Amino acid sequence: MQRFLCGFAAWSLLVGLTAPAQAQYTYTTIDVPGAIGTYAQGINASGQIVGYYEVAGGRTYGFLLDVDGSYITLDVPGSMPTYAYGINDAGQIVGSHVAGGRHAFLLDVDGSYTTLDVPGAIGTYAQGINASGQTVGYYEQPDRAHGFVLDVDGSYTTFDIPGATDTQAWGINDNGQIVGQYSEGNTVHGFLATPGG
Repeated sequence: MQRFLCGFAAWSLLVGLTAPAQAQYTYTTIDVPGAIGTYAQGINASGQIVGYYEVAGGRTYGFLLDVDGSYITLDVPGSMPTYAYGINDAGQIVGSHVAGGRHAFLLDVDGSYTTLDVPGAIGTYAQGINASGQTVGYYEQPDRAHGFVLDVDGSYTTFDIPGATDTQAWGINDNGQIVGQYSEGNTVHGFLATPGG
């Protein structure tokens, strides 16, 4: 028995049955001044951060935290809540807002907002944008949610994970790989979608 325990201990050391290393990070709290809740959602290579915040009374706004530490409120004209979810290295921001329904938006670097709606959708949510401007997210129909890619030419490509009851795209990298989640009954899975795969 003692030989077994010694052997097991040596084997454990060889295969690494030890606690994982603790990552070393410096943490910075992000609180929009005057907010009762702040939710950071996306960051680009230069360190610009986007998200949304809530104020007393229940109003929600998007925000951009710039590299100089200044906060810029994002409020799609004519909407009530505005949520910012993704930002690319050019500074283009995507998110969603509510104005007679749920719509996605693109905030371009010139300060102009463009509403993004998948044709036939009852609600559209933009979640991520890559360096070339491809946007991903999901849209709702009465039966379920479906993923989409909005290309730079303005064309939408929709997709569903085979067998899924809901598909939601959350991010896209510069190679066009998409990550997100899908539901299969009561089980939720993550996914990686690779172009041409």
